[in-house]
Amino acid sequence: MTEMVYGTAPVRDVEPVLPKWWRTVDKWTLSCILMLFGMGILLGLAASPPLAERNGLTPFYYVQRQAFFGGLAMVVMFLTSMMSPLLVRRLAVLGFLAAFVALALLPVLGTDFGKGAVRWYSLGFASIQPSEFLKPTFVIMAAWLMASGLELGGPPGRTYSFILMVIIVLMLAMQPDFGQASLILFGWGVMWFVGGAPMILLLGLAGLVVLGGMFAYGASDHFARRIDGFLNPDVDPTTQLGYATNAIREGGFFGVGVGEGTVKWSLPDAHTDFIIAVAAEEYGLVMVLAVIALYATIVVRSLVRLMRERDPFIRFAGTGLAAMFGVQAMINMGVAVRLLPAKGMTLPFVSYGGSSLIAGGIAVGMLLAFTRSRPQGEIGDILRGRGR
Repeated sequence: MTEMVYGTAPVRDVEPVLPKWWRTVDKWTLSCILMLFGMGILLGLAASPPLAERNGLTPFYYVQRQAFFGGLAMVVMFLTSMMSPLLVRRLAVLGFLAAFVALALLPVLGTDFGKGAVRWYSLGFASIQPSEFLKPTFVIMAAWLMASGLELGGPPGRTYSFILMVIIVLMLAMQPDFGQASLILFGWGVMWFVGGAPMILLLGLAGLVVLGGMFAYGASDHFARRIDGFLNPDVDPTTQLGYATNAIREGGFFGVGVGEGTVKWSLPDAHTDFIIAVAAEEYGLVMVLAVIALYATIVVRSLVRLMRERDPFIRFAGTGLAAMFGVQAMINMGVAVRLLPAKGMTLPFVSYGGSSLIAGGIAVGMLLAFTRSRPQGEIGDILRGRGR
């Protein structure tokens, strides 16, 4: 009788947060991330003691710091993955504004730590690289703009996102940091492609990238040296690429044994950019294939789940995050085996680095939030704007 007079009461979602999160999250992707982090700690135990010894630190100083920052990254990842897409978008836009301002102020307040490129803020006890946090937040910002452009009477979102991408790429190239610039460009290009960009425009964008590379080759001695070294058929055995190539060759199928590798004593970046060379030498091809399989599983499963998503913003953002994550791993490993020119880029969740670990936790947390199972509604509701 009460329902006839007042109508039925709306059913509220009273399921607790943790059970609902566990029921909807992609457990395969989550497991792969945890395994990658565990491998990073294991490889850090092998790769970082020589560097700690050279710097007069305790043998496991860098491993302890990696465990600390990695623990923070895992907490951030879990918390972010429990958020709704709307909350993720709002926080990411604020994070993007902060990271963009920090990137713009680098020439004034940043430092290069003797590496020739001003990319970090020194805090004394640690350092922050703004570009690491800019990557995932830019993907969310660009996806929001692109999705808004699809609405009736919406702004020209693709144009705005393109202008924003060009500004960021130029700022990164001026550091110079061509690796992060290429990741930003690639992530935006993937989202643009998913959004239905004409093939002629994509070909035009590829042409602009080639012209930009030719300009960078002529304007930057640092960039030109790396390209020349990559094209040179003879590898200097005393360079980082030479050490890494030899380590991978010596490792064979099963490796030389835990703790028996020697490349970690020669490579200054054995615990960061060339961590996969340490894995290949001590654990062999088996470990490398396992690492590749974990990254491939994360990317493929995320894309498959996103194919069922009808919200354009979630589809664009999730695809951009997954593509950027996979390409960063591919570039790091491709450099180590000399398939790509040398470029300082960490292996997500495996390499040492506070900024990269925490930013990776944020990015994967967002990806997990976007790929959670959720009711999609009927296509008619989506078209009428009620399915979001």
